[in-house]
Amino acid sequence: MFGPLTRALLAVALLTVGLAGCSGDPAPSARPAAPTPPASTPPADTKATVPAPRVPEGHAPTRAFAVGVRQLKLNRGGDRPLPVTLWYPAPGAAGGSAQRSVPAAAGRFPVVMFSHGLGGEPGDYATLLTRWAAAGFVVAAPAFPHTRKGADGSILDVLNQPADVSYALTKVLALDGAAGDPLRGRLATDRVAAAGHSAGGVTTIGLFTAGRDERLDAGVVFAGTGLGVGTAFAGAAAPQLFVHGRADEVVAYSAGKAVYDAVPWPKAMLSLTKGDHGRALLTDGAALRVVADTTVEFLRWTLYGDAAARDRMPAEARRGNLATLDDQL
Repeated sequence: MFGPLTRALLAVALLTVGLAGCSGDPAPSARPAAPTPPASTPPADTKATVPAPRVPEGHAPTRAFAVGVRQLKLNRGGDRPLPVTLWYPAPGAAGGSAQRSVPAAAGRFPVVMFSHGLGGEPGDYATLLTRWAAAGFVVAAPAFPHTRKGADGSILDVLNQPADVSYALTKVLALDGAAGDPLRGRLATDRVAAAGHSAGGVTTIGLFTAGRDERLDAGVVFAGTGLGVGTAFAGAAAPQLFVHGRADEVVAYSAGKAVYDAVPWPKAMLSLTKGDHGRALLTDGAALRVVADTTVEFLRWTLYGDAAARDRMPAEARRGNLATLDDQL
């Protein structure tokens, strides 16, 4: 999918950008800012010209769910172990910690694939991802073989991660028909989104560009850049939400904005006024609550077809004056 020249250029670019520290560790002050990748297409007036999401109009659940969590052991090609953490709606009272291997709640729930940053792991993002699950989504987060915490940290392997996510998505969706599986009959297999942070944001962008997975209906990109995967968005319209800190010390805000500008579909960009590379995603606080609530409304709209959720996004984004929202949905 990616030739030798692309790989060589990506290696230089990523080493310059310094995607290390994606999991939220403070970055050295001397680290250079990310260059702005060129946009392959000019910004578009998506409000006026782009079709609506393909999910029929509907309504998201109005109540919060308890959350279950389990592990799925996968291996792509026999040499790429991909343990996947699954968070899902569960019966019982909402609130509290996710409970291991409990039954799933009644209903059919859309699926969100989440990709961690370089040197991170799915559990780093548990506060955010359990909130998505409590809102009525099954969240599947693979731990990548070379970029997860404790691995060799091979930056170039980010180029292989879109295919990892597609493989994991196939296996997760198959659980809906697997006899005896707790998620049998619980997955809305035709309603799927991808999301990711930093190197995982690159992975997510790749799933809509060079590694387009047509099963995906929407994307959420946290502190991402198009380095290596490009900005040639392809396939059916899939709304995108970008979340980026204006003070990002690892991936410059301008780099994320350049990718956002290239998206030809309905889109929005949540800009955290004092946000850095994403430490707000890892710990509970006012900024995380704004991010969580805004992304939940976006997912309710794109995966449940809930138009009222889309209309609530601007108010969620403005709460506390911590962020602004460029809304072209």
